[in-house]
Amino acid sequence: MPVGPTAKVRSAGAAEALGIRLSSVGKALGLNLALHISDGVAPVGRGMGPALEAHDVLAVLRRAPDAPGDLRARALDLAGHLLDLAPHAVAGRGRDRAQALLDSGAAEAKFMAICAAQGGFRKPGTAAQQIEIRAPHAGQLTAIDNRRIARIAKLAGAPRQKSAGIRLLVRIGDWVDKGQPLYELHAETPGELAYALAYAESQTGVLTLSEAVS
Repeated sequence: MPVGPTAKVRSAGAAEALGIRLSSVGKALGLNLALHISDGVAPVGRGMGPALEAHDVLAVLRRAPDAPGDLRARALDLAGHLLDLAPHAVAGRGRDRAQALLDSGAAEAKFMAICAAQGGFRKPGTAAQQIEIRAPHAGQLTAIDNRRIARIAKLAGAPRQKSAGIRLLVRIGDWVDKGQPLYELHAETPGELAYALAYAESQTGVLTLSEAVS
């Protein structure tokens, strides 16, 4: 359950209240349920949109040097919780087991086996239309508005158009120079790219930069 000022669940109190309701429903249905509350201040990974997110996932599975570290950590957290829920599991050991499976290549091998069983692996596509959104001034990235950046990705065509969306190029805490690319807009048609770009350019605070001190 990601929690953050622009996430779907915005406060610790709201997360606690929702968690109580979910746990109650799970118990009534006889489910073995555990809640994982995580940091929802910013998107996890770089991509937003089916193909862009798939590229991130593949990078993590393949242990690529440039794989998004936050996505890897979140995946291990969630997989660890699931493994801890398994019958006869040793509580608290799930994450270590998940990391061993990922680092050894076993997770990638299982993923490819699942793909083969469903008709074979197909590399995620790349959008024909791309444009970079650049920093209007120098500064440190202090916030990302999850809701508005998700709306930009949707206006670009995601998730209906599989290769459309956004690829983040900076993370909260990064220092950026004036004119440095902040994110890429991906679309399958020029019209969708222009539509998303017009909205992005009309908004302030999609990505918040501190003012540079002269």
